[in-house]
Amino acid sequence: MRELVRTNNAVLITAIEALLKGAEIPHAVLDQHMSVLEGSLGMLPRRIVVDEEDHAAARQLLEDAGLGHELRPGGSTPETTDDAVLGGRLRLKQKRRGHRVGHDAILLAAATGARPGDRAVDLGSGVGGAGLALAVRVPDVTVVLAEIDPELVAIAADNIAGNGLEARVRVAMLDVTAASDAFAAVGLGAGGADHVLMNPPFNDPSRQNVSPDAARRAAHAASDDVLTEWIGAASWLLHSAGTLTMIWRADGLASVLAALEPRFGGVTVLPVHGRAGQPAIRILVRASKGSRAPLALLPGLMLNDSDGRPTAEAEDVLRQGLALPMIGD
Repeated sequence: MRELVRTNNAVLITAIEALLKGAEIPHAVLDQHMSVLEGSLGMLPRRIVVDEEDHAAARQLLEDAGLGHELRPGGSTPETTDDAVLGGRLRLKQKRRGHRVGHDAILLAAATGARPGDRAVDLGSGVGGAGLALAVRVPDVTVVLAEIDPELVAIAADNIAGNGLEARVRVAMLDVTAASDAFAAVGLGAGGADHVLMNPPFNDPSRQNVSPDAARRAAHAASDDVLTEWIGAASWLLHSAGTLTMIWRADGLASVLAALEPRFGGVTVLPVHGRAGQPAIRILVRASKGSRAPLALLPGLMLNDSDGRPTAEAEDVLRQGLALPMIGD
């Protein structure tokens, strides 16, 4: 465990805990037992700690919330971090600031029903979190990481090499909304993929607060028109029986279904709940190109129980690298 914040401000502790819980980052508050000795004076500080693999993401979360001044000193701060995910099965180099790989990418990879020998394309791959997690889980699957940001493309290439996946994974610099000739220029043709997975920008800037950080804003904020364009690109890439898997905000389910309807069917929706008893925060959606099968709504995945502890099912996926079964698996 690594210390994140040390403070005797009870209000600040509550606020930080709320941020960490909202981001599904496991944490603990140490030294709370000292209150028995100090009475109600609140003179002795509490320490908020997180797992080593979550430390960089937790620091970034607090910095984005304007609480960077509360963080414990960590020495010099490099531009990138080297993080272990999937219980150490995958290591990811990523930028310290901007969009960072989190639970969404791992859940997306786990819900993608690829089999050995299949061809997958990860649209808007960033540093490669979802696509590389899929390649680690499924032997012999080949993956193309498609990303528009040249800096993230370079980091993704490092991550491919760093995990020894050069034989099965490659990265292409590509705008998902570009014309078909741009796809062809990076070796992606119509109907050539068995699976497309994607985590499109899903916060509508007209309805939700967006990050002041430009990189995070580009990764998260977009309108429903962008969703339609991304689904169109996925349909073009997939062969006639190919599948699309995506993750989206839970309150945008209607927009997802509307955008899928002209090209996809057999839609399966898995709600993801940050905490048992609370509304879903994400939806995982899988759809088959040209299918006429009816919609299926699966029982929800609980990331944490009612006490805020990670559930065994979530741990199996996020740390053990197990698949999330969807209809047809």
